[in-house]
Amino acid sequence: MSHEIDNTGVSRRELERNVLLVTYVLYGLGFFSGITAIAGVIINHVKMNDCRDRIAYSHHRWLMRTFWFTVLWSLVCLVLTPVMIGFLGYAILWIWGVYRFIRGVLAFAEHRAMPGMAP
Repeated sequence: MSHEIDNTGVSRRELERNVLLVTYVLYGLGFFSGITAIAGVIINHVKMNDCRDRIAYSHHRWLMRTFWFTVLWSLVCLVLTPVMIGFLGYAILWIWGVYRFIRGVLAFAEHRAMPGMAP
């Protein structure tokens, strides 16, 4: 965990948390306009490998996986829509997305890493 201070007096960890906060906001708005989630995943891809904080890295990974699995399952639901099961799939996918978002925000607020990260 790095506590480097930049020339504005802000630690690297604080900057990484600020970027994550913006990203979570973009993902949250993505439930109403998908374009903001796309902006969020772009930020995740750009910032993830630059991350020195394990907790911030785990959140970037969590958000990216949420985004890409949502895209994958949305395509599966699209294919299944003509046989009506796709609509049920979309509802389940939306609930899953909300769950992942809320779980991530709560862990972020408590400064906890997301699951799936090696210690």
